[in-house]
Amino acid sequence: MFIRIFAPIKWLLALINNYFKSFVFLLILYLIFSSNVDEGSFERANLARIDIHGAIMEADKILGEIQKAKEDEDIKGVLLHVDSPGGALAPSVEISYAIKELQKSKPVVAYGAGTMASGSYYASIWSDKIYANPGAFIGSIGVIFQSYNVEDLAKKIGIKEQTIKAGRFKEAGTFMREWSEDERKSLKTLIDNSYDLFVNDVAKARDLNISDKEKFADARVFLAKNAQKEKLIDHVGILWNAQNELIKLSKVKKAKWKKKDKFDRFLEEFTNESAKGFIKIFYGLKAY
Repeated sequence: MFIRIFAPIKWLLALINNYFKSFVFLLILYLIFSSNVDEGSFERANLARIDIHGAIMEADKILGEIQKAKEDEDIKGVLLHVDSPGGALAPSVEISYAIKELQKSKPVVAYGAGTMASGSYYASIWSDKIYANPGAFIGSIGVIFQSYNVEDLAKKIGIKEQTIKAGRFKEAGTFMREWSEDERKSLKTLIDNSYDLFVNDVAKARDLNISDKEKFADARVFLAKNAQKEKLIDHVGILWNAQNELIKLSKVKKAKWKKKDKFDRFLEEFTNESAKGFIKIFYGLKAY
């Protein structure tokens, strides 16, 4: 009786053991092909969307997506969906130059969904066209370096710094004391050089006169319509307008957008929801 009751379970376990590898193989094939096939049909995707969302602290993930879009012959155009306050200079430059190379082989349209400022604007400048939501914040073309001076606080709580260094400016930017005049000048030169790189690239990409940089590159943030007046963007519109512009430039007869990998989509949604939950808790505890 005992054997008879568990016979179906033993049969099921044997079935899983025998066909598990085949099942996993078929599942992998499904995930691979479904990520680039429009749901409900077997037509290959011909347009791709790359998101630049949140602070830009590293570029590897976005660079990988750009490279995939560049190498995929089925993809005829790329939409850059931007909602980012910017970030570190180096990864922003890396993304910007990768978009510049991509744009040589297929059209790229950038869309500022909420914030396209500082590093995220830098990343977008080489697109064929830049659209922005009417309520989007655009610009903030500038570079900043900040550090605290906790010298007085350290003295109060009895903390003393010990430093061994080689190189005159190795300690430039320290937060344990006030910077010397030479250190300040050195850091200012670094910031000025970084700013010149940013402004020169914007001027080249957007066909602007570098002598007018005080108008468009004084680090101010523009609302979309004012950014358009300064020629930082091409059009004010919504996502639909940017998508239609890309369809026109890519000359596809029927737009088929590449679907994100299902697992990546799950992780992204999970991360976003977790972040929203954290923000709700955090702000709920703030004393207003």
